[in-house]
Amino acid sequence: MVKTRLKSAALSDPGRIRQNNEDAFYLDPDRGIFLVVDGIGGQAAGEKAAEIAVSRVRGRLERQTGTAEQRVREAIANANNEIYKAAQGNPEWRGMACVLTLVLLENGSAVVGHVGDSRLYQLRPGRIRKITHDHSPVGQREDNQEISEAEAMRHPRRNEVFRDVGSEMHSPDDPDFIEIQRIEFDSESALLLCSDGLSDLVPSAEIRQAVESNAGNPEAGARALIAAANAAGGKDNITVVLVEGPDFTAPVIAPEPEPRGNPLLSRPAWFLYGLLVAGAAGWFTRGLWLPQTPPPTGPRVLTVGPGSEFSTIAAAMEKAVPGDTVEALAGEYREQVKLKSGVTLRSHLPREAILRAAPVSGGPAVLAESVKRARISGLRILADQQMPLPVGIRLVESDVEVEDMEIEHTGIGIEVHGGNAVLVGNAVHDCGAEGILLLGGSGHWLSHNSIQRNKGAGIAERDGAKAGLVGNVLEKNTLELPPAELNLIRERNFLLDMPGRGSPNPAAPGHAAPAARGRP
Repeated sequence: MVKTRLKSAALSDPGRIRQNNEDAFYLDPDRGIFLVVDGIGGQAAGEKAAEIAVSRVRGRLERQTGTAEQRVREAIANANNEIYKAAQGNPEWRGMACVLTLVLLENGSAVVGHVGDSRLYQLRPGRIRKITHDHSPVGQREDNQEISEAEAMRHPRRNEVFRDVGSEMHSPDDPDFIEIQRIEFDSESALLLCSDGLSDLVPSAEIRQAVESNAGNPEAGARALIAAANAAGGKDNITVVLVEGPDFTAPVIAPEPEPRGNPLLSRPAWFLYGLLVAGAAGWFTRGLWLPQTPPPTGPRVLTVGPGSEFSTIAAAMEKAVPGDTVEALAGEYREQVKLKSGVTLRSHLPREAILRAAPVSGGPAVLAESVKRARISGLRILADQQMPLPVGIRLVESDVEVEDMEIEHTGIGIEVHGGNAVLVGNAVHDCGAEGILLLGGSGHWLSHNSIQRNKGAGIAERDGAKAGLVGNVLEKNTLELPPAELNLIRERNFLLDMPGRGSPNPAAPGHAAPAARGRP
């Protein structure tokens, strides 16, 4: 493909909420260079990081020495190290970094360099495919098909990343730093690079529709994508770079064949209609004399909160049967919640339903005793000196999935006595004792939890407890695990403040990359 025949456009917008724009882009169709950068650090720091990244990437790629893959690696590493040095030399820029996605076209293919959670999509008529992998706990679960695209888009931990450009020094070939791919790029396809201001708000199907409806006019396609993100809330800066091959078009929809004559007016059809009408009348008459069986009812959603049928979670749980879901609307609930076998408890909006201390304190906020196949998701458990909680969640001989919960300032965050607990994507922080305490049981699974600043052990195994640990982030708390398991734990999790912490293999299922950062 001749690069000069490409059609490309780029557009960046601050969005509807933020005043400044920390995103940046660069495109050079003649050299086949396309770049999107999303700054981290807030205000001038994020913008400065993005500015340095564009300058350093451009400078290296314009020197056409070495293979395409080498050039991309060196360009990103140069940007990384320059951002780090600039931050060390200026207190106002401390902590600045960025994420980026870079494409270098070469001989009918695209070499992709990627760090963080900006994205590259490839489009062909009627299809869209995400090429890059999100280096974030939520994006990784989406890539592993543990959660849907919609669940990932509204996840409260969506803004955390495990890799960035600029927070520490790197060499071009450091493992678990730059994701490099080479993909085919033919004349009938298009490439879309974007910051998460687009992908967090606009589903991939709508992205494809916006691009295809403006095929041949990438400037109009870029404007449509920016408009879609702003219409969905515009919560972040939005940047898109759209590159179309010369033959990229919208899919052709075949017209429906016109019917020959009208089969509804034929004599055989009228005869069949008569038989059907007569049969229906017979069944209707017969049905008047037979007892009617009520239609079966399926799983229900029992809503709790202002203006709903139930004012407390406990009242809804009492009425729930296996298969039902109890959904709590935004607000504070001062009660103890007891889980029930086969019933799901969830927050309507992640972390907007808050559990505080019950009027008669002394017990956990959430209790499960001999409960099977239950699930709790998306609530926030909050304690303080006025309303203390000795335990956030206590599971006793139960099989319960605890997902996307936030637990803070309790005594023990999550306490498990036997059974089989599955703890996924939770944030347990600032607790007065252990973050997660496992007492017996051997089938526990802890994946992609954030366990930080707890005064006791972040994770403790006692009384023969055994747990599988993958992708968990632990910081500013200790570990109470067998020394023989420590190396394996370091390889599969992120011990951010422990010497010799490992860097999980990103190719392995459920593994993430080294450093976890929150983004403004």
